[in-house]
Amino acid sequence: MDSTDKRLISMLRHNGRASVSDLATTLNLSRATVRSRLDRLQASGDVVGFTVVLKEDVSRDPVRALMMIGIEGRGTDRVIRQLTSLPQVRALHSTNGRWDVIAELGTETLEALDDVLSRIRKFDGVSQSETSLLLSTRKSGA
Repeated sequence: MDSTDKRLISMLRHNGRASVSDLATTLNLSRATVRSRLDRLQASGDVVGFTVVLKEDVSRDPVRALMMIGIEGRGTDRVIRQLTSLPQVRALHSTNGRWDVIAELGTETLEALDDVLSRIRKFDGVSQSETSLLLSTRKSGA
């Protein structure tokens, strides 16, 4: 991936619906070159898809947090199954180091966040946790 590919991806992150013509004009390339680069990036797996971010996706969770979770023994699969069943869990990440799982949480209120944190802490196998509220987001997306 060269600097032109990186600029192309940056433009698509800003506006995933930009036309090939607009991308070509901004990058000072031909439409055929931009199309070829997009096809190559998809074929190589560097670009795995395009997505739409809706207004409600951004505003539906006024309270967001990351919960780092330590799991004792071999309970990881069970805890992950329980976490995925909670509608407030937006994403789950396995990790290395002190924490076994990081859960991205989203709720309407602090009280609702407190409730889901309490529920998760009571899951059989959860040995420790630490939660950080997300105050602002400067960059979002892949």
